[in-house]
Amino acid sequence: MLTVGFIGNGKSANRYHIPFILQRSDKIKIKMIYTRKHSRDVWDEIPGVIYTEDLQELLNDQEVQVIIISTPSQSHYELAKTVLNAGKNCVVEKPFTETLEEAKELYTLAKQKGVMIQCYQNRRFDSDFLTVQKVIESGKLGDLLELEMHFDYYRPYIPESVHEFSQINSYLYGHGCHTLDQVISYFGKPDSIHYDVRQLLGVGRMNDYFDLDLYYGTLKVSVKSSYFRAKERPSFIIYGKKGMFVKEKKDKQEEHLKMFYMPDHEDFGVDLPHEYGTLTYYDDNNQYHEEKVVSVNGDYGRYYDALYETLINGKEKLVKDEETLLQLRILEEGIQGMK
Repeated sequence: MLTVGFIGNGKSANRYHIPFILQRSDKIKIKMIYTRKHSRDVWDEIPGVIYTEDLQELLNDQEVQVIIISTPSQSHYELAKTVLNAGKNCVVEKPFTETLEEAKELYTLAKQKGVMIQCYQNRRFDSDFLTVQKVIESGKLGDLLELEMHFDYYRPYIPESVHEFSQINSYLYGHGCHTLDQVISYFGKPDSIHYDVRQLLGVGRMNDYFDLDLYYGTLKVSVKSSYFRAKERPSFIIYGKKGMFVKEKKDKQEEHLKMFYMPDHEDFGVDLPHEYGTLTYYDDNNQYHEEKVVSVNGDYGRYYDALYETLINGKEKLVKDEETLLQLRILEEGIQGMK
């Protein structure tokens, strides 16, 4: 068994981590959750789990092999240092840290202590992203020319309620950490990047828009997000020399989790036929085709399958150190000049 503990008992832990771990109770056990004021927690207790307001109790528990940090972003760096100095393996929610130097320091400390630290990149297992990979690998698009990834909302009240700039709480950090990791995990390090990162409400306000173009030879991958999109753009659009693929709807796992519709349901996160993406292409005989592509099922829990293999069976880490460091460099470069 892999025995885990949590720092933080809020939405992140109870929505994006715990439901998927509980599905894997044959190999992963949650022993303890540290929370500063348990009496204020709004989430139901998990039977058999110890809840503590004493961080040292968690850090000193000899059975706990890895501690998952699911707290506000600005606390990640200091808490991760505390966990590593206690000799525990560590998983840190995204964004991993605020700066590239902080991330480098944590990886160095982990090596010194002989433990593992890794960013939680569950979005590698989004249904729409996995389906895009399936389409690319089918070869039907031919050589890739352009890929657009959109993560849009119409939530103007969020930036309008913020009256100061924060790097770690910017939109680029908060959402670019999802989409940039998808790009890096699949395409690797880009040849060059063009940044368009804005404060639409003006200086001294929240960063609420970004548009990053990452170039891989002739392929351009665009990562775009805005809080001011009354109608969302498609989740993914891919253009190749022989065709294109459009996936309108995002992965549904987050949508279902928000409704407390949990992963133990067979249709959890599963697209319906009308939500499938559309592939349009010309074949080798120049015949035109237009077809629906059945979505690949997503599963955030696959992150924990990989973590188990790393810590119990010695397999390579799912999220490589250099991938997280590259992402932090891109985030830092993109947010430069904001104040």
